[in-house]
Order: sequence, then structure tokens, then C-alpha cells
Amino acid sequence: MEKIILDGNSLTLDQIYEVVYDGACVEISEEALKRAEKAKHVLYRMVDSETPVYGTNRGVGWNKDRKVYNEYFDQYNKNLLRSHSLCVPPYCTEEEIRAVMLIRLNTALYGCAGLSTEVLKRYRDFLNKRIHPLVPRRSSVGEADLAVNAMIGMSMIGENDVLYKGRPTDSLKAMETEGLKPLVLGPKDGLGIVSSNSQAAAMTALLLKEVKELTANSNLIYCIGLEGLNGQIQQLDKSVTEAKGFPEQTECARECLAMLEGSYLFDGTEGKALQDPLSFRDSAFINGSILECIRLLEMSLEQHLNHSDDNPCVLPDEGRVSVSCNFEPLNLVLKAEMLNIALNHMSKGACHRILKLADPDFTGLPRFLSPDGGKTVIGYSTIQKTFTSLDTENRSLANPSSMDFLALSGYIEDHASNAVLALEKSFQIVDNLRYILGMELMHAAQAVDLRRNYKLGKCSGKAFREYRKIVPFLDRDRKLSVDIQNSYEAVKNNTLLKAGGWL
Repeated sequence: MEKIILDGNSLTLDQIYEVVYDGACVEISEEALKRAEKAKHVLYRMVDSETPVYGTNRGVGWNKDRKVYNEYFDQYNKNLLRSHSLCVPPYCTEEEIRAVMLIRLNTALYGCAGLSTEVLKRYRDFLNKRIHPLVPRRSSVGEADLAVNAMIGMSMIGENDVLYKGRPTDSLKAMETEGLKPLVLGPKDGLGIVSSNSQAAAMTALLLKEVKELTANSNLIYCIGLEGLNGQIQQLDKSVTEAKGFPEQTECARECLAMLEGSYLFDGTEGKALQDPLSFRDSAFINGSILECIRLLEMSLEQHLNHSDDNPCVLPDEGRVSVSCNFEPLNLVLKAEMLNIALNHMSKGACHRILKLADPDFTGLPRFLSPDGGKTVIGYSTIQKTFTSLDTENRSLANPSSMDFLALSGYIEDHASNAVLALEKSFQIVDNLRYILGMELMHAAQAVDLRRNYKLGKCSGKAFREYRKIVPFLDRDRKLSVDIQNSYEAVKNNTLLKAGGWL
């Protein structure tokens, strides 16, 4: 695997996934290093001339007017890291920490951070040598993810444990093993480490991957359910969707038709309702709307990844430093909250499809998809309480958080975005949806089996047969929590997408 060259301008989501999930190594471009060194020289000149610079020769927050003397730079910057290390569990995953370090390194390489070369290279070395700081996730109000970044910095100076070779290890020992020494910090290094939205950006990057996979799973499960329903496919016709004019909705409809290619559903309309319930007719349009939200969020993230989020902002080409609010991530947060609302429409649609599949008035199949019509087998009846509960939880999680904040730090910091909280809720919604889609899959497959002897689509058929290796036909009542968990795992691991040749 080739090294990924970071230059502060061209980091992509695919590269993030290569580093985070595949362990790709990174290197810093020479041009980016020179740009970073130029920014550092600007800071040194301003310090030498005793020009006040926030977080450099002056304090931060409410202490912004307190002088920091040159001989105490290392001590002050380490104290800044220590004082900001105040996260609470649960802990970030290794994938999250890798994404945080990678993104912070790249945004610093844009050239406005003023971080020393040694700090920049330490991010690189921690990534390449797989030294992963142990950091609790919660603390940020969204105006720079100070505490998480501070605890990463604490690991770099040897004062916070890390995961190294799969085990919790003292960071000093891990660095010593890899031939690294604890960092000595210079002017603005402490603030440059902590003052970044890299946690929110990292969570957004990982969330986008999960939501894209979730949406593809939703499309496939919907297709299997449509075959179980003996439903209409006219609403997926390209001419019909293009008449609406939204490309993401046309894309989802096209994907569903491709998944259903070869299905009996193409053979005519005999025995079908003239129009299916909206939860079936609308599914591709709902998921297309989610894709549109994904792309809007992706556009904001790509902008964020390759620009500065630093305060103060060092402008090396102009030889000056400016106060900034480049750490304000509201553009990301608002789109993430919009995505949370969109995902709730997926949740509602899936729940309504489950209810319809269990109703003989819509399917012509036994009530609750019982194999004997409920004479001796109850089937999928009380499972409705489980997915309803999760759907209700999703509704509460979709409530926006970006307006909820207090004025902090002597009433100077009187705005916040709660970016990390909004994204934490996104991940919970996604995980709840895996269970809901898993239960939809249980009903869809049962309906297909009860309908009997119909030809399934090439992709949907392969996925159905793979699923039946995991969860067998419900021929008698059994503990359904096992089936629910196995179905959840099939969605989470993209098992059916892989079996159908979609991934």
C-alpha cells in the first residue's frame, strides 16, 4: 500500500478510510513542512518583538491578557494540555483517534496553525507506528474539540496512556520502544494541538461511511420486502423519477431496479395492488433524500479537511497573526442534524413496511407471517414493540442540539455548536436503524418464503439465500432476540450487500 502524502490541501475521504481502517502510512510533503516552518517563524518574530499574540505569549480564554514569558514556553504549553485534559467516558475507538490525528495533522499543514515541525512529525509517527492515545470521547461543546485534542497532546509529552500493539501502555514506554522522545513544546504548540475541530470532523468522516452503507442496506432490504409483498415497481422507473428531477432519488431508484434485476416483479401486474402503501412507494425517494443530505455534509467536510480551523490564524505570506473564529463548525453541525432528521424518515418508513408485511390485508399472507396462520405459531407479533421503541428513541435523538449552550469562560465564549454531541446522536440513530432494518429483513425474508416459488432478483436473491444461512425460516416460535441480533450483525457487516455482489 502506497504512503499517503499530506499537504494540507488535498486529503480525501477515501484516503482517511485507508489510514483509519487499512492502516495506510502517511508522509508530510516537503512544501507543507516549509509552509508550516514559515508560519512558526512569524510567531517567533512576534514573540521577539513582544507583540501580544493569543495563546503564544499571552494566555487563552479568560486569561487572554496574562503574559507568558519566553523561558516558560514549554511549561506553559504543557500546563495548557494538562488543564484541558478533562474528558469523560466512553472512550474513543482506535479508528476515531486515528481519524482525529490524521485530520488535525492535515489542517495544521494548511499553514495557519504555527505548530512546530516536531509536533507535526509526532502526529505522523503516532499514526504510522500505531500509537493510539487512550482518550474519553465526551467534553466538547463544539467550538474546537479542546479536551480530546489535549489528551492526544498529553500522550505526545508522555503523560497519557496509549493503546500500543493492542494493549494499554504508558506512552513513555511506547515512544521509547519506537525510538521517540517526549515532545518539548514551543510558542503556541499547546494551543495549536488543542484548538481544532478534528474530533467533530473525524466523527463526520466515519459517520458518512456508515450512513452510505446503511442506505445501500436499506435499499436491498426494501427490494427483498417488495418481493415478499408482490409489490409494484413502476415508481422506480427511470422516466418517472427523472420527471421529478432530483438526481439522488433517481440514483436510489436505479439501484433498487438493479438489485431486483431478473425478479418476478418485472413479469406483470397480476395480483398486485394498483398502488402500494407510501412506505413502499416512497422508499427510494426517502433514501435519495438521505443521499442528498450526505452529499451536502460531505461537501462541508471536504472543505474543512483542507483548510485551517485555527485561532489565532497565522498568515505566513502576510507575516502576521489574526484573531479568528475559524474553529466554528456550525456548517458541519447543521447538515449533520439535517441528516439525523432524514434518517428518522428511513426509520419510520422501515417500521411502516414491517407493519404492512405482517398484515394479511396488504400481503395476502398469514397474519404476523405465521407459517400456519396463527393456529399454533404466533410469529412476528410482539416484535412490533421492539422496533417501535427504537424508532421512538430515534425521534428523540433527532432533536437538534446546536442551539443548547451556556456562556463560558467569563462570558467570553457565549456561542457553541455541540458538534460532537450531535454526531454522537447520529451514530446512535445509525445503530438503532441497523436493528430496525434487521427486523425489516426478518419480515421481508419470511414473506418471500411464504409466497413460495417466485423468482427473485439476481442481487436480492443472492442476498436472501445468504441471509437464510444466518437466520432460518420461522417455522415455529423461538427466542427472536437471537434472530434480531444476527440480522443486526448482517446489516452492520454488510453481509447481504457483499453476497449480492454490491460491495
